[in-house]
Amino acid sequence: MLRDSRHILAINPGSTSTKVGVYTNDCAELVRTIRHTDQELLPFRGRSVFDQQDYRANQIKSELHKAGCGACNFDAVVGRGGLLPPVTSGTYLVDDAMLEALRLAFRGEHASNLGAVLAHSFAKAAGVNAYVVDPVSVDEWEDCARISGSTLMERSCLCHALNTKAVARRFAREQHRDYGTLRIVVVHMGSGISVSAHQNGRMIDNNTGEEGPFGVDRSGSLPVHQLIKVCFSGLYTQKQLDQLVFGAGGLSSYLDTKDFPLPVMPRISVCATSPLCRFRK
Repeated sequence: MLRDSRHILAINPGSTSTKVGVYTNDCAELVRTIRHTDQELLPFRGRSVFDQQDYRANQIKSELHKAGCGACNFDAVVGRGGLLPPVTSGTYLVDDAMLEALRLAFRGEHASNLGAVLAHSFAKAAGVNAYVVDPVSVDEWEDCARISGSTLMERSCLCHALNTKAVARRFAREQHRDYGTLRIVVVHMGSGISVSAHQNGRMIDNNTGEEGPFGVDRSGSLPVHQLIKVCFSGLYTQKQLDQLVFGAGGLSSYLDTKDFPLPVMPRISVCATSPLCRFRK
């Protein structure tokens, strides 16, 4: 006989925070955002993001303990999906092959890579399965979206798919519409910024981490000629340049900090049939 209630632990690691949620079916029993300061992350600078596993896991356990939630009393654990091979939107079981792909980091180092490994460790303790949902590597682009402007390179899809897909579906529910019939634009604003176009239930285009507006720690689009000169200046290795544009770019490159407490913003809903925005607390 199936149980009426399912208890789920959700873990969403980001560059400057780890979000934790405990849900009974669709009801949020606990939601916490654990901020990670520059000082706390300093020992991990220049190292694999997997080195942060114990640090973040201990903070999650502390939050669960303070809330009176046993770390083993879950029916499933779900984490944010990281830089995996291109996949369609959906839910995926965490297995050894996925964990190995994330450890090798062949598509890059990012805090989202920790989502699967953290979910797996908590799920193992509880004796249940671990999953990831809508990894940052969700790719539903049309072929024309891959055209970069040069035959030497092709655009590839990486973005905050988990948040943008969730917001798109929530908006559809609020408007009593079917997400699969809508044409909408969704903007995610965090340490990185993703602007995505959705059509008929698919995310058909978006800026990647190396395009678009700069964020807290990402440079976004840069003047190409100046970037070429920097690359050939002999002052930086390829690894250092990767870090300067993805991890140490944006606001942090000007202000030497990633500690930017975000104000509480009004919730924004945009009617799909109107050019006007409705702001709701």
